Amino acid sequence: MEMTWQSSFEKVSQYMVKLSTPDCFGSGFVLASSETQKLLGIATAAHVIKDAHYWQKPIRIEHFKSGKTIFVPYADRAILLDEKNDTAVIIINYSDFINPAPSLNLAPLSKHLKIGVEVGWIGFPVVFPSQPCFFSGRVSSYSFGDKYYLIDGVAINGVSGGPAFNVANDVIGVVSAYLVNRSKGDALPGLSIVSNVIQFHDSITKLKSLDEAKNREEKTTPPVSPKTEECVKDNEKKKE
Repeated sequence: MEMTWQSSFEKVSQYMVKLSTPDCFGSGFVLASSETQKLLGIATAAHVIKDAHYWQKPIRIEHFKSGKTIFVPYADRAILLDEKNDTAVIIINYSDFINPAPSLNLAPLSKHLKIGVEVGWIGFPVVFPSQPCFFSGRVSSYSFGDKYYLIDGVAINGVSGGPAFNVANDVIGVVSAYLVNRSKGDALPGLSIVSNVIQFHDSITKLKSLDEAKNREEKTTPPVSPKTEECVKDNEKKKE
């Protein structure tokens, strides 16, 4: 069967979740599950949930395809942050939520897409947050040092944490930021940053319990600002 962006959207959107905290919202996707231990991993951008993790706030997770929604308090989850790459995994018990099978494919760590290759990404933009929206663009550059992509396409507020993927449905990373061109004073079209999938490989399949995941949590640095808009204002975020 011919692979198209329409079919890719249909498949990837089945894994999409909207993440909301008392202060902000962003996007994420179901990463993998551990059937023997009833654990579920949800991938997103670190800056989407960093504030909730630091202040031990609840997170609302809405699964688009099934329509199911759960509220996850601090005690019932583990959050593994990779702040340098702006990625994170939320680990929960899925007995009352969903159990996806199979999981999405992750791009291999040893390879990267070539410049000019078209990619797509999905998220819940603040201008239309009721359902996942599809975006696309082409790889403009690849940072070999930090292993992130610069993409010629927009990343609207609220899309942070959504999966970026090729037409074959291989996830290459998550939407991290939008670099606005302000060379002439006004906001002009810029480039999107897509973080890598390094953290996501084997992040949950080998875990034996939620307690073990809790023990792997690291203390996060205080959020830069407690303001609500900082959580979704990824168009002014800069990659370190």
